[in-house]
Amino acid sequence: MEAGQAPPLREGFTTGACAAAAAAAATRALLTGQAVDQAVIDLPVRRRVSFAVCRCEFEAEHVTCGVIKDAGDDPDVTHGAEIQASVQWVQEGEGDPAADVMRVEIAGGPGVGIVTRPGLPVAVGEAAINPVPRRIITQAVMAQLDAAQSGSLPGCKLPLCCNVLRVTIRVPNGEELAQRTLNPRLGILGGISILGSTGIVKPFSQSAYRASICVELKAAARNGLRRAVLTTGARSEDYALDQFSNEPHDPNLPLRMGYVQVGDHIGYALAQCARLGFAQVVIAGMIGKLSKLAQGRAQTHVDEGSVDFEFLAALAAQLGAPPDLVEHVRHANTAHHAQVLLSKAGLGGLEQRVAQLAAERAFALGHGAFEVSVLLFSMSGSLLGRASAGNPLD
Repeated sequence: MEAGQAPPLREGFTTGACAAAAAAAATRALLTGQAVDQAVIDLPVRRRVSFAVCRCEFEAEHVTCGVIKDAGDDPDVTHGAEIQASVQWVQEGEGDPAADVMRVEIAGGPGVGIVTRPGLPVAVGEAAINPVPRRIITQAVMAQLDAAQSGSLPGCKLPLCCNVLRVTIRVPNGEELAQRTLNPRLGILGGISILGSTGIVKPFSQSAYRASICVELKAAARNGLRRAVLTTGARSEDYALDQFSNEPHDPNLPLRMGYVQVGDHIGYALAQCARLGFAQVVIAGMIGKLSKLAQGRAQTHVDEGSVDFEFLAALAAQLGAPPDLVEHVRHANTAHHAQVLLSKAGLGGLEQRVAQLAAERAFALGHGAFEVSVLLFSMSGSLLGRASAGNPLD
């Protein structure tokens, strides 16, 4: 580090990663009957990550372990919160041949919110434990069960009559913490959400985040790339990469060079693309942030304003939605919920219209310095809208 240069910001771990570590520790303790003070798990982007276990309590039928969330240098309201997992054996499907197959069941306990409104990755009535954290928890627990079955976990005690390991995630003070998040506004009640698509929290102040965007774009430009792909996050980056997977790639360059996760700083990134002389810019994201860009909003963070449902309702009306459906869109819970409402009514075109408007606004924000294409994806990666401004992308 050069003299006078600020030290790098420290990464942390998501609530999903902490829940998985606590679940792995509790499973190991349940199997061996021995207290556990450390858990080692795999995350989607990092293997063999170690977590300190702050609690390991044995009760009649279950074991509870806890991990303190360390968010690194990210200003996260859940930093320092204890994420707990309780595990116990249960028997389901007795007499069914499938009952011999051991599986993991995940539930939410006190301090974990319950989804009460549509438009989120978790169904109404379910605990607010997102799909990727559920998968990380299941994999962490199954790793312990596999070790027990293979004999590599000494002193383990596998049950003779139980086929389901129930994992219940709890967060002491979770309901209080949730009041400082968007959960109440989204209809997630009673606690926080268990989140994280990678397991890692990458902390960025606004200035540091923008500096990282600039560094990545400079590197791409200096390596001769003429197209920048700006994405709103890790998932949209993966989806965009898949769209261009059949294009030739310079083997001397990293596969993702030119793909930049700009988050909410789309306007800033577009300005840098113009300054650096890119000929083409692709913007990839989902309907929430892209609907803001479609209105010409260069900064898409919620602090700068939430999704404008009046805007989405007006687009629905332009697409021919009847008044009652327009009213439902106006009172939707999320932009995704608005999509679902229109889809169920058999009315298409919203995503394409948002993509077109977003491309036009981005072209204007870039002062016509480059061609713009917008890719609008579903949460699962389906391409729902593609539009261009300037000359269309080949």
